Amino acid sequence: MFSFDKIYFYTLQHKVMFMAYPIEKKLVIAISSSALFDLSESQAIFTEKGPKAYKAFQEANLDNVLNKGVAFPFIKRFLNINKRFNVEQPVEVVLLSRNSASTGKRVFRSIQHYGLDITRAAFMEGKSPYEYIPAFNASLFLSANELDVQDAISAGYPAGVVLPSKIVLDDDEEELRIAFDFDGVIADDESESVYKNGELKGFHAYEVANSHIPHQPGPLADLFTKLSLMQQLEDKEVEKDHNYKRILNTSIVTARSAPSHERVITTLEHWGVSANETFFLGGMAKDRILSRLKPHMFFDDQKSHLVSDGDDIPMVHIPFGIANRK
Repeated sequence: MFSFDKIYFYTLQHKVMFMAYPIEKKLVIAISSSALFDLSESQAIFTEKGPKAYKAFQEANLDNVLNKGVAFPFIKRFLNINKRFNVEQPVEVVLLSRNSASTGKRVFRSIQHYGLDITRAAFMEGKSPYEYIPAFNASLFLSANELDVQDAISAGYPAGVVLPSKIVLDDDEEELRIAFDFDGVIADDESESVYKNGELKGFHAYEVANSHIPHQPGPLADLFTKLSLMQQLEDKEVEKDHNYKRILNTSIVTARSAPSHERVITTLEHWGVSANETFFLGGMAKDRILSRLKPHMFFDDQKSHLVSDGDDIPMVHIPFGIANRK
């Protein structure tokens, strides 16, 4: 069970005593360098000229800061949670990269340039890093590499493909808004399997008959649960100070509608978690909500739902379950 217990570490190198969570008690997000930064130029050189030319290019541009990638605003705001809870330090971001440690130097220099508190990393020198997701206790692995994400999902690890979009930087506020689809993301794909094999009427009948039975967890259930527990920290702050401004907002945006909505509520209640906002759209285009909600990341298992008119909503495809089987 995720816990916010405190533990003391003594760092001999700096000779300071500080309070922190061990990584197994943190909410950890792992991210690839291709999701955090714009590596399109570097990737083109690797593809066209090979690893030696790629290494030479990175060394020649060691001090040239990489441009921000699609997931950069999300990660920056996520790390800001530690600034709000500077004693607990409850979150962490870990870099999982196909780079070698040598070519990864430019990535870390860019991390330091932007002031991102990322210190842990795995550099795999061309290999996929997905096997190390559980080693770092990561509740999510974000990558622009679709194959790496699919391998991670197939192994039962939480992962998503960061899709190309405009990079929107709104640094004038701290709030982190995260939106989730429900089926195939927070919950398993049981209901999607029923819907796929029948009609909407049969789907509703099945969900009503099972409205008292919670779903099994989906690939991002752990992430959603830990975010909800983190919001309980904010609940305590609100109790102490009614003027406290929350930093975290979670939403569920699902194509479900009544009467199939009840099983969603049953599942969340059974898990002891909740979202700040829940939208039951009944098949309505999700962009109608997302364009107003403006999440810093939206997770869905169906690519057909991962579109926005303005192309300005960072979106992540979770290639899980029946919706992604060929």
